[in-house]
Amino acid sequence: MAATVAASVPHADPESERCASEEESRGAEAPEEGVQQQQLQQATGAVGPAAAVAHNRLSRLPLTRIKALMKNDPDVSLASQESVFIIAKATELFVEMIAKDALVYAQQGKRKTLQRKDLDNAIGAIDEFAFLEGTLD
Repeated sequence: MAATVAASVPHADPESERCASEEESRGAEAPEEGVQQQQLQQATGAVGPAAAVAHNRLSRLPLTRIKALMKNDPDVSLASQESVFIIAKATELFVEMIAKDALVYAQQGKRKTLQRKDLDNAIGAIDEFAFLEGTLD
C-alpha cells in the first residue's frame, strides 16, 4: 500500500534552516495564540473552564472526534475540554515533527512528495520515533 502526501519543498538546506525556522515560528506563534485567547476572554468575559471555547479556534483537529477517541479508552471516564485541547495540540505538533523529518528523506531522493518509505526512514533513524516501528506494516 503506497501512500503519498504532497508537500512543497524549499530550495534551501533543510537541516541548517530547520532549527532557526522552528524557533522563529514558535516564537511568533506562542505570543500570537496567547494574545488571541486573551482577547477572546476579554471580549466574552470568559475565564477558566468557560474559556474552553477559545480552544476550538486554536486547534486544527476536530476536538469532538478526539474526545470520542479518548472516551473509547476504558481507563478514561471523563475528559475535560482542556485535556482534549492539549491532546489535540500535542498530536498536531507530533504530526508536524514527523512530517518535517520525513521531508528531509524525500528531499534527499530529489522528490517533492512524501512517500511511505520516507516515513519509514524517519522512524528508523530517529530514536524518538522508535515506538512507531512496525506500525505502518
